[in-house]
Amino acid sequence: MKFILASASPRRKELLEKIGLEFTIVPAEGEENTSFCEPAEAVMDLSRQKAREVFERLAEETDAVIIGADTAVSFGGQILGKPKDEADAWRMLSLLQGQSHRVYTGVTLLVCQNGSVRECSFFEETKVVVYPMEKEELSWYIRTGEPFDKAGGYGIQGRFSVFIREIHGDYDNVVGLPAARLYQELKNLGIAIYSNS
Repeated sequence: MKFILASASPRRKELLEKIGLEFTIVPAEGEENTSFCEPAEAVMDLSRQKAREVFERLAEETDAVIIGADTAVSFGGQILGKPKDEADAWRMLSLLQGQSHRVYTGVTLLVCQNGSVRECSFFEETKVVVYPMEKEELSWYIRTGEPFDKAGGYGIQGRFSVFIREIHGDYDNVVGLPAARLYQELKNLGIAIYSNS
Protein backbone atom coordinates (compact mmCIF):
# COMPACT_ATOMS: atom_id res chain seq x y z
CA MET A 1 0.00 0.00 0.00
CA LYS A 2 1.31 3.42 -0.99
CA PHE A 3 0.85 6.40 1.36
CA ILE A 4 0.51 9.97 0.08
CA LEU A 5 0.62 13.03 2.33
CA ALA A 6 -1.51 15.83 0.87
CA SER A 7 0.48 18.50 2.69
CA ALA A 8 3.72 20.44 2.29
CA SER A 9 4.00 20.92 6.07
CA PRO A 10 7.50 20.01 7.25
CA ARG A 11 6.08 19.23 10.68
CA ARG A 12 3.58 16.67 9.34
CA LYS A 13 6.38 15.16 7.28
CA GLU A 14 8.53 14.80 10.42
CA LEU A 15 5.69 13.24 12.41
CA LEU A 16 5.02 10.59 9.75
CA GLU A 17 8.74 9.87 9.48
CA LYS A 18 8.90 9.52 13.26
CA ILE A 19 6.44 6.61 13.22
CA GLY A 20 8.34 4.93 10.38
CA LEU A 21 5.79 5.49 7.62
CA GLU A 22 7.12 5.47 4.06
CA PHE A 23 5.20 8.01 1.99
CA THR A 24 5.36 10.51 -0.83
CA ILE A 25 4.32 14.15 -0.61
CA VAL A 26 1.79 15.64 -3.03
CA PRO A 27 0.67 18.98 -1.53
CA ALA A 28 -2.91 20.10 -1.94
CA GLU A 29 -3.05 23.30 -3.97
CA GLY A 30 -6.62 24.50 -3.49
CA GLU A 31 -7.90 27.49 -1.52
CA GLU A 32 -8.69 26.77 2.13
CA ASN A 33 -12.32 27.78 2.64
CA THR A 34 -14.98 26.21 4.83
CA SER A 35 -18.52 27.15 5.77
CA PHE A 36 -18.23 25.44 9.16
CA CYS A 37 -17.76 27.67 12.22
CA GLU A 38 -17.26 24.90 14.79
CA PRO A 39 -13.51 24.11 14.92
CA ALA A 40 -13.75 20.32 14.80
CA GLU A 41 -16.09 20.40 11.79
CA ALA A 42 -14.01 23.08 10.07
CA VAL A 43 -10.71 21.17 10.28
CA MET A 44 -12.34 17.92 9.13
CA ASP A 45 -13.95 19.72 6.20
CA LEU A 46 -10.63 21.29 5.16
CA SER A 47 -8.80 17.98 5.53
CA ARG A 48 -11.42 16.37 3.26
CA GLN A 49 -10.98 19.10 0.66
CA LYS A 50 -7.20 18.60 0.64
CA ALA A 51 -7.38 14.80 0.37
CA ARG A 52 -10.04 14.90 -2.37
CA GLU A 53 -8.15 17.53 -4.38
CA VAL A 54 -5.01 15.39 -4.42
CA PHE A 55 -7.09 12.30 -5.21
CA GLU A 56 -8.58 14.00 -8.27
CA ARG A 57 -5.11 14.86 -9.54
CA LEU A 58 -3.87 11.29 -8.94
CA ALA A 59 -6.98 9.50 -10.15
CA GLU A 60 -4.92 6.72 -11.70
CA GLU A 61 -3.44 5.75 -8.30
CA THR A 62 -4.51 2.35 -7.03
CA ASP A 63 -3.73 0.77 -3.68
CA ALA A 64 -2.99 4.11 -2.07
CA VAL A 65 -3.95 5.97 1.09
CA ILE A 66 -4.14 9.74 0.75
CA ILE A 67 -3.75 11.62 4.04
CA GLY A 68 -5.22 15.12 4.26
CA ALA A 69 -4.88 17.20 7.44
CA ASP A 70 -5.72 20.65 8.75
CA THR A 71 -4.96 22.25 12.13
CA ALA A 72 -6.68 25.18 13.82
CA VAL A 73 -6.36 26.93 17.16
CA SER A 74 -9.58 27.89 18.91
CA PHE A 75 -9.86 30.54 21.62
CA GLY A 76 -13.14 31.85 23.02
CA GLY A 77 -15.11 30.36 20.15
CA GLN A 78 -12.85 32.05 17.57
CA ILE A 79 -10.77 30.05 15.10
CA LEU A 80 -7.24 31.40 14.81
CA GLY A 81 -5.54 30.51 11.53
CA LYS A 82 -2.09 31.55 10.34
CA PRO A 83 -1.23 35.20 11.03
CA LYS A 84 -1.34 37.51 8.00
CA ASP A 85 1.36 39.84 9.34
CA GLU A 86 3.14 40.97 12.51
CA ALA A 87 0.09 42.83 13.81
CA ASP A 88 -2.07 39.74 13.36
CA ALA A 89 0.54 37.57 15.13
CA TRP A 90 0.62 40.07 17.99
CA ARG A 91 -3.20 39.99 18.22
CA MET A 92 -3.32 36.17 18.35
CA LEU A 93 -0.49 35.73 20.82
CA SER A 94 -1.92 38.47 23.05
CA LEU A 95 -5.16 36.50 23.21
CA LEU A 96 -3.43 33.19 24.02
CA GLN A 97 -0.88 34.38 26.60
CA GLY A 98 -1.90 33.61 30.18
CA GLN A 99 -4.92 31.63 28.95
CA SER A 100 -5.95 28.16 27.83
CA HIS A 101 -7.01 27.33 24.30
CA ARG A 102 -7.73 24.26 22.20
CA VAL A 103 -5.97 22.90 19.16
CA TYR A 104 -7.92 20.82 16.64
CA THR A 105 -6.46 18.73 13.84
CA GLY A 106 -8.80 17.16 11.33
CA VAL A 107 -7.56 14.21 9.28
CA THR A 108 -9.12 12.57 6.23
CA LEU A 109 -7.98 9.21 4.89
CA LEU A 110 -8.93 8.29 1.33
CA VAL A 111 -8.27 4.59 0.85
CA CYS A 112 -8.09 3.69 -2.85
CA GLN A 113 -8.11 -0.10 -3.10
CA ASN A 114 -9.38 -2.66 -5.61
CA GLY A 115 -11.15 -0.03 -7.71
CA SER A 116 -13.10 1.46 -4.80
CA VAL A 117 -12.54 4.44 -2.52
CA ARG A 118 -13.27 4.56 1.19
CA GLU A 119 -13.21 7.84 3.12
CA CYS A 120 -12.64 8.27 6.85
CA SER A 121 -12.48 11.65 8.62
CA PHE A 122 -11.75 12.30 12.28
CA PHE A 123 -10.38 15.01 14.55
CA GLU A 124 -8.27 15.22 17.67
CA GLU A 125 -8.53 17.96 20.31
CA THR A 126 -5.79 19.11 22.70
CA LYS A 127 -6.00 21.72 25.45
CA VAL A 128 -2.96 23.99 25.79
CA VAL A 129 -2.27 26.44 28.63
CA VAL A 130 0.15 29.31 27.97
CA TYR A 131 2.13 31.21 30.62
CA PRO A 132 1.58 34.97 30.87
CA MET A 133 3.92 36.80 28.46
CA GLU A 134 5.39 40.27 28.74
CA LYS A 135 5.31 42.64 25.76
CA GLU A 136 9.06 42.19 25.27
CA GLU A 137 8.59 38.42 25.08
CA LEU A 138 5.81 38.78 22.51
CA SER A 139 7.99 41.08 20.41
CA TRP A 140 10.98 38.73 20.67
CA TYR A 141 8.94 35.72 19.61
CA ILE A 142 7.37 37.49 16.64
CA ARG A 143 10.82 38.65 15.50
CA THR A 144 11.97 35.01 15.32
CA GLY A 145 9.64 34.58 12.33
CA GLU A 146 8.19 31.36 13.76
CA PRO A 147 4.56 32.52 14.00
CA PHE A 148 3.85 33.13 10.33
CA ASP A 149 3.18 29.65 8.94
CA LYS A 150 1.50 28.23 12.02
CA ALA A 151 -2.09 28.13 13.20
CA GLY A 152 -2.58 30.42 16.18
CA GLY A 153 0.75 32.09 15.51
CA TYR A 154 3.00 29.70 17.40
CA GLY A 155 4.95 26.47 17.06
CA ILE A 156 4.91 24.34 20.20
CA GLN A 157 7.96 22.42 19.00
CA GLY A 158 10.02 25.60 18.59
CA ARG A 159 10.97 28.58 20.71
CA PHE A 160 7.40 29.02 21.93
CA SER A 161 7.88 25.86 24.02
CA VAL A 162 9.24 28.04 26.87
CA PHE A 163 5.79 29.62 27.20
CA ILE A 164 3.80 26.37 27.41
CA ARG A 165 2.51 25.73 30.91
CA GLU A 166 0.38 22.62 30.39
CA ILE A 167 -0.84 20.29 27.66
CA HIS A 168 -3.87 18.07 28.06
CA GLY A 169 -4.04 15.57 25.21
CA ASP A 170 -1.88 14.63 22.25
CA TYR A 171 1.27 16.76 21.84
CA ASP A 172 1.70 15.67 18.20
CA ASN A 173 -1.80 16.99 17.53
CA VAL A 174 -0.60 20.49 18.44
CA VAL A 175 2.41 20.08 16.15
CA GLY A 176 0.03 19.29 13.28
CA LEU A 177 -0.85 15.60 13.06
CA PRO A 178 -2.12 13.17 15.73
CA ALA A 179 0.18 10.31 14.72
CA ALA A 180 -1.04 7.77 17.28
CA ARG A 181 -4.70 8.34 16.39
CA LEU A 182 -3.79 8.14 12.70
CA TYR A 183 -2.17 4.76 13.29
CA GLN A 184 -5.24 3.47 15.17
CA GLU A 185 -7.63 4.67 12.46
CA LEU A 186 -5.55 2.96 9.77
CA LYS A 187 -5.62 -0.25 11.83
CA ASN A 188 -9.40 0.01 12.09
CA LEU A 189 -9.54 0.27 8.30
CA GLY A 190 -7.40 -2.85 7.97
CA ILE A 191 -4.41 -0.90 6.64
CA ALA A 192 -0.98 -2.07 7.79
CA ILE A 193 1.66 0.65 8.09
CA TYR A 194 4.54 -1.74 8.53
CA SER A 195 5.41 -4.19 5.78
CA ASN A 196 6.23 -6.96 8.25
CA SER A 197 2.90 -6.67 10.10
